[in-house]
Formats: sequence, structure tokens, C-alpha cells
Amino acid sequence: MGKKTITIFGTGRARPGDSAYTLAYETAGLLAQAGFTIANGGYGGTMLAAAKAAAEAGGETIGVTCSAFKGGRANEHISREIVTDSLDERLDTLIKLGQAYVVLPGGTGTLLELAKVWELKNKGFLEADIPIILVGGFWKPLVDLVAADDPHSSRYIHQANGPKQVLKLIADYLLI
Repeated sequence: MGKKTITIFGTGRARPGDSAYTLAYETAGLLAQAGFTIANGGYGGTMLAAAKAAAEAGGETIGVTCSAFKGGRANEHISREIVTDSLDERLDTLIKLGQAYVVLPGGTGTLLELAKVWELKNKGFLEADIPIILVGGFWKPLVDLVAADDPHSSRYIHQANGPKQVLKLIADYLLI
């Protein structure tokens, strides 16, 4: 079996010491230690934290960047950069790379990423064994709001309290 890739979505605004940064660092470190490749948007914030932790654990990191962001370069912890031409292509590439999706706290960019993978799962365009894991309680009010209108919509969403639970959920789904 080839190396599995976990796509991590999160904010580019997080800084060292922020809870989202720490969550990204700890989660990616555990996943890399377990042998997973980490894919993300390749820039700063939680992307930097995840790539740094994975690299420190000896893991591979894939940064999917976008040439539309003038002057944007992958952070120094990315071992393989994939440059895309648009935000849509960037997100589609991150989705294709992932055998699981981990969603950290974030803003509208992270919301877009969550919404797209969630809708693709709900419509059957992504395999059933690819989990969407929300870390912490940040997105829970949104999931509850959507589930109030469409109770079946949250069947592919999994909540994890922290990094160890993320690893356990992924291991259970991917049968490792």
C-alpha cells in the first residue's frame, strides 16, 4: 500500500502561540509520525505549522500553491510544491490528494474548503471511506445549523477534540 496523504485545511492567519497554530502543529506531527504525507496550501499560518511539524517528524509535505497570489512562495518546510493557476484548481488538487480531510479553525478560505469537500461527499462525488474531520468546536455551530435544515448532511462529518482523536479516526477509516 502506498503512502496515504492527509489534506489539512486551516487559516493562514494563525501565528506561533495561537491555539489554531498549535493544533495544526500537533496534529500534523502525530500524522507524520504515523507515516502519513501532509498536504496543505503551502503558505503560512496553520499551513506552516503543519508542514514544520511534519518535516520535523521526518514526514513528507506537499504544498499546493497558487500562481495568482503574486509573490506567494511555499514555506521552507514544504518538500514538494504543486503550483496551480487558480484558487479552484488549488482546492481541487488538495481534494484529489487527500485520503482524509482535517479541518482546523479558519476564515472564509477554510469555510470554502470545508463546504466543497462536504458537498462533494454529500452528493457522492468523493469515496465513502474518505472522512472529513473537524478539529475542536469551531465549526460545530455551522454543522448544527446545516443539520437543522438537512439532518443527513452531517453524516460524513466527524468531530475530534484533539490531535490524538484525529489520528484514531483516520486509522479507523483507513484501516491502518
